[in-house]
Amino acid sequence: MPKIIISGCNGHMGRVVAALCEADPQVEVVAGFDVIGTTDRAFPVYSSPAQFSGQADAVIDFSSPAALDGLLSFGTATKTPLVLATTGYSPDQLKQIEVAAQTVPIFRSGNMSLGINVLLELVKKAAAVLGNSCDIEIVERHHSRKVDAPSGTALMIADAAAQGCGHETEFVFERHSVRHPREKKEIGISSVRGGTIVGEHEIIFAGHDEVMEIKHSAMSREIFAQGAVAAAKFMAEIQIPGLYDMSHLVKQVM
Repeated sequence: MPKIIISGCNGHMGRVVAALCEADPQVEVVAGFDVIGTTDRAFPVYSSPAQFSGQADAVIDFSSPAALDGLLSFGTATKTPLVLATTGYSPDQLKQIEVAAQTVPIFRSGNMSLGINVLLELVKKAAAVLGNSCDIEIVERHHSRKVDAPSGTALMIADAAAQGCGHETEFVFERHSVRHPREKKEIGISSVRGGTIVGEHEIIFAGHDEVMEIKHSAMSREIFAQGAVAAAKFMAEIQIPGLYDMSHLVKQVM
């Protein structure tokens, strides 16, 4: 049974992960990392990874980029695989992760939803077949509090479509400022912000007299926690250092 540590265990996503693990007989949470320190959790909580002296098979991190240094130090020192579900890393931090992955297995994804990552594979395949005959547009919808646009997931989808097309592509944002007919190489990305939408992503392949759409809707943030737990189970079996992502996990499923 994999022994899991939850980094950021006192945060919203950390608590969701803990609840999922508690209901899952296939995993055991042995500790938590959180700057707040000890709380009313059912497992010991440490304010710094350096304070933990036990053993674990994987760490799930839903904290913040500020916690990266401590996690990388812990992972490389103990050879414990890391599942980095936190977003917002700087270019320098992404380089740190690449360097650390040379000595310890690290799993990182911009979106931990298994469904989204299956969708990425489907988009690549659809673009390979339809990319020359269809125009590709992406529409993403999120809640009114989301500050960035387009979403990181929309950019992942656009990258997947570009890879599948096999020809030159160009991402186009804010089409209202464009005053010329759509070019074949364009992949359009549009953003909608409103209400409490957790996340919706729609990919449109518009061809001559036919339209195909692929869509994913997130009903709650629990799906991201589910993906992180699945990734932790996967990484608990990995001993070879390297940088892993959802594509490796999806290949096990598909």
